[in-house]
Amino acid sequence: MSGIDKIRTWLKRRRDHNRHPPAPHYWQIFAIVAANLVILSFLIFDEAVGASRHRDIFTRSLGRMITEFGSSGWILMASAMLALTGFASWRLSRGARQRFRALYLGQIGAYAFLAVALSGILANLIKRVIGRARPPQFEDWGAFGFSAFSGSKFESFPSGHATTVGAIFMVLILLLPRYRLAFMLLALWMGFSRVMVGAHYPSDVIAGLSFGAWFTLLLANVFARYRLVFMPDAKGWPVPRLAPLHRSPTL
Repeated sequence: MSGIDKIRTWLKRRRDHNRHPPAPHYWQIFAIVAANLVILSFLIFDEAVGASRHRDIFTRSLGRMITEFGSSGWILMASAMLALTGFASWRLSRGARQRFRALYLGQIGAYAFLAVALSGILANLIKRVIGRARPPQFEDWGAFGFSAFSGSKFESFPSGHATTVGAIFMVLILLLPRYRLAFMLLALWMGFSRVMVGAHYPSDVIAGLSFGAWFTLLLANVFARYRLVFMPDAKGWPVPRLAPLHRSPTL
């Protein structure tokens, strides 16, 4: 049996062993609300932002400082390192507690990496197909100008940067729900820094944040089905899988 076949068999056993109620339909409500926010922003705010895109030096400087923290490069590298370190430690550890902790950290790293990477790839494909003109093209194209597959100047919707921010902060919200308000506020500031520097319209940012968070939530439901990182609560919502460490957990 090949390595891929062994992984498939292992995942199937985990799924069959851990049956749980279907995930709630909150993600559908999430998508509907986000879509309406995008449309309202598109109709009400985007043109005003495009017409006043020449912002003061302080706002642009603040936006440039904030926006660097939402770069996908360092996030992907950090999550990949966490995954590799966790899995390597799992192989080398001897005690059950140490092995569980190492494996759990490795799974978290893999989950964060997949959430950011896959949502980012999809967002970049979508923005090329849609081809919305960026704010610097406002005078020629306005806020409603579209030209598919026309290069980076026509890749405004959705914001790939905001997609990454939405994804990584949804990871943090799901893992550390106690601090969700702080994470939401940080995500808004980091996402809208793209408007502050004149790279995107508000609807681009709202769409990116929503898509990244929505995709990450769906991925958490998939992971919970296999008891990887998450497990479903009584209503089927993914919650961190914090097995008691004083006994040997099922890996």
